[in-house]
Amino acid sequence: MDWIVISSFLFFTCSAAFLSWYKARSKKQITLNSFFLADRNLGFLLVGCGLLFTNINTSTIIGENELVYTHNMTVMAWGITSVFAMLLVSEFIMPMYIRLGISTTPDFLTARYGHNVGKIVSIIFLAGYVINLLPSVLYSGALGLNGLFNFSGVLKTDYGTTILILIWAIGTVGCVFTILGGLKATTIWDTFLGMGLFAVGLVLPVFGLKYLGHGSIQHGLSVLLTNQKEHFNSIGSATDPIPFGTLFTGMLLVNLYYWGTEQYIVQQALASKDLKTCQKGIAVACLGKLISPIFLNIPGLIAVPIFLHMHNTAEVFPMLDRLVSPPVISGFIAAIIFGAALTTFNAGLNSSSTLFILNVYKPWLEKRLQPATEKKLIRTAKRFEIMVCLIAVMVAPLIIFVKHGFYTYVQIVNGFFNVPIFTIMFIGLVTKRVPALAAKVGLTFFIVSYGLTQLVFDLHVHFLHILAILFVLTCAIMFVIGKFYPMPIPYNHKTNNLVSLEPWKNRHLYAGILILLMILMFVVFSPLVLAK
Repeated sequence: MDWIVISSFLFFTCSAAFLSWYKARSKKQITLNSFFLADRNLGFLLVGCGLLFTNINTSTIIGENELVYTHNMTVMAWGITSVFAMLLVSEFIMPMYIRLGISTTPDFLTARYGHNVGKIVSIIFLAGYVINLLPSVLYSGALGLNGLFNFSGVLKTDYGTTILILIWAIGTVGCVFTILGGLKATTIWDTFLGMGLFAVGLVLPVFGLKYLGHGSIQHGLSVLLTNQKEHFNSIGSATDPIPFGTLFTGMLLVNLYYWGTEQYIVQQALASKDLKTCQKGIAVACLGKLISPIFLNIPGLIAVPIFLHMHNTAEVFPMLDRLVSPPVISGFIAAIIFGAALTTFNAGLNSSSTLFILNVYKPWLEKRLQPATEKKLIRTAKRFEIMVCLIAVMVAPLIIFVKHGFYTYVQIVNGFFNVPIFTIMFIGLVTKRVPALAAKVGLTFFIVSYGLTQLVFDLHVHFLHILAILFVLTCAIMFVIGKFYPMPIPYNHKTNNLVSLEPWKNRHLYAGILILLMILMFVVFSPLVLAK
């Protein structure tokens, strides 16, 4: 192990942690609002960075580069098409959330369908975090660090044992950081991570091209553009991980769910000081998503002519970094990988405790007429975060046995939790008389049907198309139930805004520019230009 790399890693990681603590230390986490929502006082840069870098984690860095290396640029669609979904959320969903003054997305479902539905959805969210989100972040973070530092060789342990040790190390650090700092420290950490991640995005491709061109970046670029050009194609066929048609079916639904319903994402936006700040922050995150292929996909492209054969393709990003980067830069990139694991893990832990405390534990105390003081709830939230962390670190090592690619596995498992919740949310938004019974039946039908298509019957249909089909069927079922068993009193949104509802005046202009750039990205990475 290169001790320059280790020293660089420790320096950048400790510096970011200290600065995050230093910036957040003046605000003690003594209320639920400060611990969970940073007192709803974040500026647009903090909101934008929080949204972007809670989304971009080690799962996406490791997983997307792997799919580009093994297939092509079709995986780019997950990030690029999310821009359209984020703009829709900014225009229609966030104003409603802020107007209602909610703290969690199940709060809306509670208001719309009743406490039972809100509690059920909170439990589904928690199950998704414990089973999929947190373990996948821990696993990918461990995988990235092992690829960068070769801990297996240093510790003289087998691959599985090394990954297990690293999972526990990342989980422990992340849990301590979240408990001590709350959402404020996590969001500040995201901002520092963002600066570092974009720096990595610029330098790693440069070093990769220089290595490919034997010292000449121009020659390296020429080699990359003239060899295996099929990897540049982002317009997927039926045999690719992301067929192009799925962009208009299940992927759109998944992105709308993610940016408009996923608690650990929405919580970043709800911490904005007002609606205008929230919409500006989302626009910043959109711009970041358009730039993100530089480090999410391009390293995978560069690795294609460098690594002709790899035993474990999930290690393509850390292996490329270790091969082409100077020791100091390699340590810096390792710090970014570690930070990317922590940022989503921390946000997931914070959101898990938010959901549990506000939607499960506090109502339970109130129902039994027991005191629910802020001090007691925060203490319970921290204990719950420790419990969730322990479960996640025990589940994470099992991901080593998955097939069909790590990132594809993560997205398929997400299907059990994401679009079913978005479906009942959507019906709740567009109707006023569909009852709680319809939401419960809809959730059950969607989750069971999707499980059958993924675990029992092979329909030879892409899982994103299946999600879209089930979305339509579930909506139809809920409409039918609403027709025959409507709510006696129609639901009406109640205004309870805690911050200003004045929207950002220039949002439509910037939205048009962002959508144009999104389309241009697909044109560039297509048979019309680079994949010709």
